[in-house]
Amino acid sequence: MKPTLQNLFTASVFTAAMMAGAGNVGASDAVEETTLESVVESTAIEALSVEEEHGLLFMREEEKLARDVYLTLYDIWGLSIFQNIAESEQKHTDAIKLLIEKYQLADPVVDDTVGVFTDYHFVETYEALVTKGSQSLEDALQVGNMIEELDIKDIAESIAVVEGNDDIVAVYEELMKGSRNHLRSFWDVLTKNGFTYEPQFISQEEFDAIINSPMEATNLK
Repeated sequence: MKPTLQNLFTASVFTAAMMAGAGNVGASDAVEETTLESVVESTAIEALSVEEEHGLLFMREEEKLARDVYLTLYDIWGLSIFQNIAESEQKHTDAIKLLIEKYQLADPVVDDTVGVFTDYHFVETYEALVTKGSQSLEDALQVGNMIEELDIKDIAESIAVVEGNDDIVAVYEELMKGSRNHLRSFWDVLTKNGFTYEPQFISQEEFDAIINSPMEATNLK
């Protein structure tokens, strides 16, 4: 999964522009965290493969990465969509933490400070995304689209290596719904302000299918 993250460093820089307005996560994106917690708690513990363990640790920090970038971009631009979705990303990284605790893995988030990561690769990625997102509000929204695309790709790859651990699949599927909803939200704000975006990590066909479909009900924002 790391090669897809590294592609962020070569992503093109888009034309700077001024914009106004804000976006919100869809109302259908309801919060029922206890339901997901009960699924994790009630599902039997199965053996983890190396790939499954790696996926959980990776996604724990990747969801924190999304939260940290959005919090920073909100501080820079004051656009409410960043604050709203940062709150959702907190729920996403907390959901992965449930699994890390259940399977007694070493949590890579030893310091929850914004921009601090166990894997230095995430530090570099955070800095690269914030640098791009600080150039203009358009670039900041482009970063939002990029992060959600990347999440969708990496979550799909994480699901693909899971064998028989229904609790892990259940959490990943909720994260996937949330990421698709976030992509729809960023795309909506972007296009309403006259900006464009080309997918970086998923196919144009998959991207179009997501943005042209309605918000999904999920146990996580």
